[in-house]
Amino acid sequence: MRTPSQTVGPFYSIGLCRRTENTLVLPGDPNAVELQGMLLDGEGVPIVDGMIEICDGTRWGRSGTDTEGTFTFLLTKPTAVTGAPHFDVYVFARGLLRHQLTRIYFPDEQQANALDPVFGALEDARRATLVAAGQDGGLRFDIRMQGDRATVFFEH
Repeated sequence: MRTPSQTVGPFYSIGLCRRTENTLVLPGDPNAVELQGMLLDGEGVPIVDGMIEICDGTRWGRSGTDTEGTFTFLLTKPTAVTGAPHFDVYVFARGLLRHQLTRIYFPDEQQANALDPVFGALEDARRATLVAAGQDGGLRFDIRMQGDRATVFFEH
């Protein structure tokens, strides 16, 4: 049964995600890779009508979640300025009074990841929630809002 707070906005798919802005590469970029993931609640149920924004300081993208809680980006690995290459990720969803901030690190950057001060300050199990996994020539990064394998979120 849905409560009023679950049936009232913000309706990201209507207000902010009508136009796809999930491509962070130039057409034909040979280094482009697809990043796909799901936004999940504490019980592993997909969160529909959410919104994910990613940025690396110079590039920015936005993807709404679809009816299965899936979001998608086409991107290239950013250049690391300090620490390891990563994207900052902002999560917007119903029930959140304030968006949440996390990061996506790359699985082929183990040495750089280990030297990253933010990544290195976390316990091993928590670090794992921030590293994308390889999937069919692309990357997979699921965001879990709560629960046993909840994604690490940072204050901002």
